[in-house]
Amino acid sequence: MARIDSFLRLVAQQGASDLHFHAGNVPIIRHEGELMPLPFRVLSEVETSRFLLEIMSEEQRAEFEKDPEADFVYSIEGLARFRANVFVQSQGMGAVFRVIPNQLPTMDQLGLPLAVKRLSQLTNGLVLVTGPTGSGKTTTLSAMVDEINKSSERHVISIEDPIEFLHQPIKGVITQRQVGKHAESFAGALRSALRESPDVLVVGEMRDLETINLAVSAAETGVLVIGTLHANSAAKAIDRIIDVIPEESRDQVRSTLSVLLRGVISQQLAKHASGEGRVAVLEILLQSYAVSNLIRENKVHQIDGYLDTASYDGSGMQGVDACLFKLIKGGEITLEESLKFANQPDSLKRLASELPED
Repeated sequence: MARIDSFLRLVAQQGASDLHFHAGNVPIIRHEGELMPLPFRVLSEVETSRFLLEIMSEEQRAEFEKDPEADFVYSIEGLARFRANVFVQSQGMGAVFRVIPNQLPTMDQLGLPLAVKRLSQLTNGLVLVTGPTGSGKTTTLSAMVDEINKSSERHVISIEDPIEFLHQPIKGVITQRQVGKHAESFAGALRSALRESPDVLVVGEMRDLETINLAVSAAETGVLVIGTLHANSAAKAIDRIIDVIPEESRDQVRSTLSVLLRGVISQQLAKHASGEGRVAVLEILLQSYAVSNLIRENKVHQIDGYLDTASYDGSGMQGVDACLFKLIKGGEITLEESLKFANQPDSLKRLASELPED
């Protein structure tokens, strides 16, 4: 057993999400979004290196010497898998380990609304899953792939860095490729995937011009493309795609997105009112004539306002504040917690004040 396993076992058994293991500091876990130091000595530079290098393969250590940063998955049999990022910082080596549960998350377990399930059932177009780091994008993405796998006979190609949740074929075919191991880059894997008879392409991160262009091109061929972006709202996700494109091509991309974009799921995690666990705050933008027009006419900044009104029309769209109000009404989060995420805090306070007291 590797020496770091005892710390990772503690993380998994305590229901924490991360282990921060840095030279010059004590080990720290992240539990319910909060950092909690462990009762252990400050890690020395030499000690940290020994702990971390012990779990890296010869190939990973050789690569780490050339480029002092490594991403890989580390498994403890019978317990969990961990997404590891090892790096060098001012006081020596450091690493962050993210717990990947062995059990695949389902949409029902995550409490995802029907609109998300419907997006996973589409046969073509572009769907974006967005949110800040640590907001559960990968978990939602995995639940969508699981839904596709269980409900339809399709070939899903997933491009990840690294592979986190492992999917076994149920009705269709699942191909999971890891950047750096099975392909040099997201763009390279995408180019290859288009020759591999895909029905669904899952892109772990759309972070550069080439990857974005290839993902959009794939959607144009009639494939369903589901990708993630680091963005705090649906509108910002659309802006981020357009901003990456050279200025002379942006009008064309807006026109293309107005037709291809089927939906955007933007999420953040809030503390549950009970103090145990966290709950997803979801903004859901779906394709409509109005949304397509706002994108095409370069009026993406008006999408937030549009979502505020569309949240109550039965379409399945949902603005952040509408989601927060539902969660407050259901007793899942407190008003104080909700105000950290609200677009219009004063309006949310007023609505919450009108709720009947228990």
